[in-house]
Amino acid sequence: MSFQEIYPGEVSFVGFSNYNELVTERFYTALSNSFWYTFWTIAILVPLPIILAVALHKATVGNTVYRALLFVPSLVSVVVAGTLIRLLFASNDQALVNSLFRLLGGESKNWLLAGQPYAMILLVVLATWKWTGVNIVYFLAGINSIPHELYEAATIDGADWNTQFWKITLPLIKPTIIFVITISIFGGFSMFEESYILWAGNESPNNVGLTMVGYLYQRGFQQANLGVGSAIGVVLITIVFIISIVQLNLFGFFKEEQ
Repeated sequence: MSFQEIYPGEVSFVGFSNYNELVTERFYTALSNSFWYTFWTIAILVPLPIILAVALHKATVGNTVYRALLFVPSLVSVVVAGTLIRLLFASNDQALVNSLFRLLGGESKNWLLAGQPYAMILLVVLATWKWTGVNIVYFLAGINSIPHELYEAATIDGADWNTQFWKITLPLIKPTIIFVITISIFGGFSMFEESYILWAGNESPNNVGLTMVGYLYQRGFQQANLGVGSAIGVVLITIVFIISIVQLNLFGFFKEEQ
């Protein structure tokens, strides 16, 4: 389809012209937004859940309650989560975030219309709030699979908590880290609903919330240009595939398979 011009009842071969239409500032903005969103969500949603999983892995009543509270946001739909973020970061003085800013001596901001980096902050805050609990579950599973005898032997040898974390916990949950990063790459580049909800289905100012999938939606469905939409999809899949292969290679995933 990416090499075709498609209209109802009419399909014609157009070569690479659909790909040539992608050489625009709007496409590069969508690519940049998706890349930085993926980067920041991985930078936060890997180390933070690891720390919390280490802190909460012991089976106590308090830890069980905290785990449940952190997991609840993942059960909320993106529509509800995005609406909550819109209310929290609303532009009026009564919004919670602006109220806190004013209490600290700052001024109210119109977060949704203030451009970058505020738009990216909102998207990353939404992702962090919604997905931290899920990643904690992944890392808890990895930590609980580590034989307890390793920690007992390390304690007898005089290793403190910090040494045990860097020498035992982190290396042995490496497969879980690879898994979380891999699904985060797919999730980051496929992000669309969050941006769509935050700007209520409208175009964000200066395309600060435009993502690759959002651009595909605009060209393929809103403008009924399925050929260009397919070209965007092919480029997106290729980028995700290359980044995933590089990431897996850096972590030695293929070396371990040999």
